Amino acid sequence: MADLDPLIQRFLDHLAARRSANTVRAYGSDLAQLSSYLNGVFDLAPDRLRLYLRKHAPTPVTRARKLSTLRAFVRFLKAIQELDHDPTEALEAPIRRKRLPKALSQQQAAELLDQEADNARTPARDRAILELMYAAGLRVSEAVGLDLADVDLKERTLKVRGKGNKERIALFGKTAAFALEEYMATERVSPLSGSAIFTNPKGGRLTTRSVQNIVKRWAVRVGLPPETTPHTLRHSFATHLLDNGADLKSVQQLLGHESLATTQIYTHVSVERLRKAVDSAHPKA
Repeated sequence: MADLDPLIQRFLDHLAARRSANTVRAYGSDLAQLSSYLNGVFDLAPDRLRLYLRKHAPTPVTRARKLSTLRAFVRFLKAIQELDHDPTEALEAPIRRKRLPKALSQQQAAELLDQEADNARTPARDRAILELMYAAGLRVSEAVGLDLADVDLKERTLKVRGKGNKERIALFGKTAAFALEEYMATERVSPLSGSAIFTNPKGGRLTTRSVQNIVKRWAVRVGLPPETTPHTLRHSFATHLLDNGADLKSVQQLLGHESLATTQIYTHVSVERLRKAVDSAHPKA
């Protein structure tokens, strides 16, 4: 039988021109493990692959990833005519339960953002960035990446650079606008370079890690779980909009999701909230 390793290397070389180094590394690690299991022999019979997955992919998440690697490898082998069939067709993908994003209740969001934080080093800055992330549904990377030219306080709009450097317009309300104006007038340190809105006391652009720590500190002070994160605010933004009657397409645009299916998970969150309300309040629940 043919050797498997040269074919794996051809696949990885092909992949390197199209995918990130991290992806190539991950595929290479999975396929090296496969080769070791098969003793370097090019034998991709479904039964052999099934036993390999059973041994080396004990959890649904691991199995799904390794199966994805196998299928990509097999597609390449068919393209270069080393295989004339797909042995992975007989392999079943694991059923993965989608974890619902955690969102604060509207009351919890109010407690988080309305607290007195005078003992913080930079209360106006911290409040401004939290208000803005919740008001506009921003990712933490989008918030720290904002420059002066991206913000229109009069129209209350933001020019946001999201995933893949794609731009969108985000909206924010009067409360966030007031918090931002207060921060700009009282605490903002002029940046050493560029025109970042959110800066640290030395004039450097605020980092995502700093914002994560800010959210955690503010959450703990009002008794919210310490695992509350900047992304929790984004989840809460989407969930609360849907709870209050916003249509899914509008929420999709505000979040900057390419696919409506990505946004639809928030409808499940809203339904789950309604179910809990019924279970706790209905006499015959």
